[in-house]
Amino acid sequence: MSAMSAVLEGPLRDVDRWKPTECSIAKALDLVGTRSALLILRETIYGVTRFDGFAARVGITDAAAAAALRKLTAAGLLRKQPYQDEGKRTRNEYVLTDMGRDLLPVILSLWQWGDKYLQNGTPPLQRVEDATGDPVQVEIRSSSGTELTLEDIRIRLNPSWNNPTPKPPTSQEA
Repeated sequence: MSAMSAVLEGPLRDVDRWKPTECSIAKALDLVGTRSALLILRETIYGVTRFDGFAARVGITDAAAAAALRKLTAAGLLRKQPYQDEGKRTRNEYVLTDMGRDLLPVILSLWQWGDKYLQNGTPPLQRVEDATGDPVQVEIRSSSGTELTLEDIRIRLNPSWNNPTPKPPTSQEA
């Protein structure tokens, strides 16, 4: 039985001859690869915005919540938004940026996978479209809309990656 995998193209075919340096997955995990970071992002999907809510709902210490929120904010996934309850000092709440919102498929994929393999057939929550109540699921599709399996995916070197576009000469260089 042959292993099922993506199709590797060109020099990538021989996996013993190259290393996945500059790996986008590794870089993403450096930002969001901790349990607390992913659960804080989950909570933002649920509408939690305030520090106390994150710490309590994720079940982490205030120090751990502060560190995770600092990291997610510095990385650009969350932004601080000031608020002030009547008679209290101004504080910050945390809201998703576009960069943070773009992680929605990743979080929903983990959720969907957990539902399928870790919930004994009946997940505690359902994801449905607000307007219709239709189930929401994450799928892998090409830009033409074709649903893809692992074996349908080709991985190749990006010729533009290590060849930055040359800058036009400045008036001093010309």
